[in-house]
Amino acid sequence: MRHPLTLHAFSGSCNPELLLIGHLGSLLESKSHSRVGLKSSTKQKTTIFSALASEKSLSDCKKMKKMWHRIIKLLAQGHTEQQWKPSMYSNITPVCFPSPLIEKPIGKTIEPGHKETFVLVQGQTESMPQTPPFSAMFDSSGYNRNLYQSAEDSCGGLYYHDNNLLSGSLEALIQHLVPNVDYYPDRTYIFTFLLSSRLFMHPYELMAKVCHLCVEHQQLSDPDSDKNQMRKIAPKILQLLTEWTETFPYDFRDERMMRNLKDLAHRIASGEEQTYRKNVQQMMQCLIRKLATLSQYEEVLAKISSTSTDRLTVLKTKPQSIQRDIITICNDPYTLAQQLTHIELERLNYIGPEEFVQAFVQKDPLDNDKSCYSERKKTRNLEAYVEWFNRLSYLVATEICMPVKKKHRARMIEYFIDVARECFNIGNFNSLMAIISGMNMSPVSRLKKTWAKVKTAKFDILEHQMDPSSNFYNYRTALRGAAQRSLTAHSSREKIVIPFFSLLIKDIYFLNEGCANRLPNGHVNFEKFWELAKQVSEFMTWKQVECPFERDRKILQYLLTVPVFSEDALYLASYESEGPENHIEKDRWKSLRSTLLGRV
Repeated sequence: MRHPLTLHAFSGSCNPELLLIGHLGSLLESKSHSRVGLKSSTKQKTTIFSALASEKSLSDCKKMKKMWHRIIKLLAQGHTEQQWKPSMYSNITPVCFPSPLIEKPIGKTIEPGHKETFVLVQGQTESMPQTPPFSAMFDSSGYNRNLYQSAEDSCGGLYYHDNNLLSGSLEALIQHLVPNVDYYPDRTYIFTFLLSSRLFMHPYELMAKVCHLCVEHQQLSDPDSDKNQMRKIAPKILQLLTEWTETFPYDFRDERMMRNLKDLAHRIASGEEQTYRKNVQQMMQCLIRKLATLSQYEEVLAKISSTSTDRLTVLKTKPQSIQRDIITICNDPYTLAQQLTHIELERLNYIGPEEFVQAFVQKDPLDNDKSCYSERKKTRNLEAYVEWFNRLSYLVATEICMPVKKKHRARMIEYFIDVARECFNIGNFNSLMAIISGMNMSPVSRLKKTWAKVKTAKFDILEHQMDPSSNFYNYRTALRGAAQRSLTAHSSREKIVIPFFSLLIKDIYFLNEGCANRLPNGHVNFEKFWELAKQVSEFMTWKQVECPFERDRKILQYLLTVPVFSEDALYLASYESEGPENHIEKDRWKSLRSTLLGRV
């Protein structure tokens, strides 16, 4: 049974562009018909970073590609030449969405993993100020309309408009983060400031300032301080620390962060109330579990990476007749799409929200001594996710180029078309794009005789959905539909939303580059960071969904560890399947045979 988000709704007659998405920073190019293997065109090419061309110059696009090569540090694995054809949709006025326009649900719900804190004091139940989950954290304009009703601007340096915080000095914003007897910051503000503050200072520096303010202003260092005041303020400070450790746990891999946390937690737990000690212990145990799980995940990734082998090396030592392919492992495309979704959700889950900001950290113009956070920039989980996209693209191309017989290659193409279609129906747009990328690599697209045997109608529909025209208008429409379905889901399957990750990164990048971090008066441009937090909070909601499909260890093992061809090996396999058509291809074929096979 199909879900509301299906391909049938988009099955109108069309002649869409074909799309190639490589890794981040590589070219996104289109051509009229990838199956006919036309020569490279001199016509204008486009990149995934030029979808906002009406707003950004070519230099901006080049700057972004350079930025991502520096950030991700991935080799250019997916560079293949494709021909550009003006789209039949190019006469449509571009409609650019800086982020998916998703209406937020109204009402009080509690997101998975978020715990309400209740502190029992002498028979009374004191509840912490209630804050919304990520999915309800921002309204449609990006601001929380009820943020500051109880806040007192005692420190000055904050600028409001229509009850919304637009800017402020860094020191004032830090003080606004720290609770007092009569005030606790809304979770929207906590998330936004903790996310964006790393553009100006190290998290451990912020933690040190927060600890200092808590001790100084709330007199936690004085054992004789008023116990009633202690009862009021201690649970609020503990709640702030809990928010920080739950939402940004990776910050606490820094020993300086953990030392400050333990010091402040000890001051809270040293009081007479047993409940404080119990809550502090629970917070610390939860944090340690998260960090341990992250370390285990990184060990698994390192092990997978260390055992990866080029497919051609395996073929030299193992006869091709006994080589396995993906269809022998999983002959059902729907099952494979479900297992791909398992991998996607697992890797998404380990990406911390701070990685989106740390990827763009540069020198703070008001900091004369250092480039903020440059030596400890952490984007390792984001990098792992990009590497997975590249691997899946190359796996698809490898599986298609491997078979000796033309009918087997055609069958493999049709198999992956069905897998991609099911990924679309599930809401797994990242795997969908990786599969399309693999099928549009030049070693695959040049196989004209193979493509002639393929029924391409469904593939054309898929590519139409991922058409880059008008800033990926069709994809953004489908993503918005998947997000709306998730909000009203009646089953766990309908909650799945896995965005095309490269485009999500591009949106966040342009938001960061398009607005200054500081205003001319030196204030932090907090209006910008509301929008940044809004986009990241949507991602946070999507990544917390648990995969409802049954895991198949055999299929997962194959997808994650089977050797894949390098780019040169793909070309060699392609030429061996369907011979070179011109002198350039013949020369390359001879060179590859000599280099890779030791033949002339």
